[in-house]
Amino acid sequence: MPPAHTGAPVTSGAFTPSFPQPEALSPGRPGYRRMSLALFAAGLATFALLYSTQALLPAVSAGFGVTAGQASWTVSAATGALALFVLPLSALSERFGRTRMMTWSMVIAVGVGLLVPFAPSLESLVVLRAVQGAAIAGIPASAMAYLAEEVKPRALVGAIGLFVAGNSIGGMSGRIVTGWAAQLWGWRAGLLTVGLMALACAVAFLVLLPRARFFRPASLNPRAVGRTVAGHLRDPLLLRLYGIGALFMTVFGAVYTVIGYRLVDEPFSLGQGVIGSIFLVYLVGTVSSAAAGQLVARTGRRGALYLAVTTTALGLLLSLSDSLAAILAGLVLITAGFFAGHAVASAAVSRTATSGRAQASALYQSAYYLGSSAGGTLGALAYHASGWAATVGIALLAVVGVASITLYGSHAARVARARQLPHRTAAAR
Repeated sequence: MPPAHTGAPVTSGAFTPSFPQPEALSPGRPGYRRMSLALFAAGLATFALLYSTQALLPAVSAGFGVTAGQASWTVSAATGALALFVLPLSALSERFGRTRMMTWSMVIAVGVGLLVPFAPSLESLVVLRAVQGAAIAGIPASAMAYLAEEVKPRALVGAIGLFVAGNSIGGMSGRIVTGWAAQLWGWRAGLLTVGLMALACAVAFLVLLPRARFFRPASLNPRAVGRTVAGHLRDPLLLRLYGIGALFMTVFGAVYTVIGYRLVDEPFSLGQGVIGSIFLVYLVGTVSSAAAGQLVARTGRRGALYLAVTTTALGLLLSLSDSLAAILAGLVLITAGFFAGHAVASAAVSRTATSGRAQASALYQSAYYLGSSAGGTLGALAYHASGWAATVGIALLAVVGVASITLYGSHAARVARARQLPHRTAAAR
């Protein structure tokens, strides 16, 4: 009997040579460190650019003579555009490749970031920020799909945790750099500084990222994409994960859009540089997101989400104090809970979707950043109307929503197990 065809090329001679198949990346394997550093740099640049105006909102308000709600659109326009464009750009990544999509997105976002400091009016600043957000949309979903394809499943949560950790470092360093630069030279100098920092990250990303070895291009068929998206939206677990991501980000958007206004007002009257330095609490998010894999291994996905919810709620309640130390402690808890919950939910999306992973991740990112836009705008409006307590009230409602979805997921899992048990018992008989 002739030997079975293995797919390797046939040559003349007595044997068919076998070629080693590429192995998925995992800690300790060649390329894993470069991949981790490249996507860490991408995550850093993404959050630094996306939220570059957030720590500067009081200065932007003063510079253009506008309210907190109006200035908050410099953040909401970017996150809202990202939410709208992430799905179509993820579809393009299925055809043209994850690395190509991330590369072009990074180049355009950084280029716009170097123009943002020179916006002559609030309206032009909002437009540039929307364009920047649309460009950034090509990075997160493509990065999640790239990791799901290139990394071994057992290492996936940890790899995504490192990408999310880059987000937290970017959010922290961007706010600190812009805060101190704004205090010394004005808010426009702060935005220029973060643009240059993102440029350095883009160079590191382009140099370090390994080529994709498991990507297989798919045809760019709008109907097929629509069927894939519809399938994801019919999946109850994915829908719950999308809701969790949106609600967690509502909390985060509300808190970090408004906190600068609270601290620049009485009784704190802090300078812009000091307010920027408060974002050092993002380091807690770096640790909690990177440790999300171990947390899931010990407590399960829902257990990790319950812990994230509890931590976030305690932080919100603590932030109601008029003590600066208590507010900082509250921000630490909010940040730790948010980043842990985000890492767990986003990794669960990548593992749940067995096909159309880019679209599944894109839908998560859309929900996530729509939550950011809603949280930032509603939080600023609430603060303008009734102060910090109103902002916290909106955030707590979102936390209750996360807890409710997670509880429903636990109930649904118990019902599913109960239905399967009689069938297993009958089969055993």
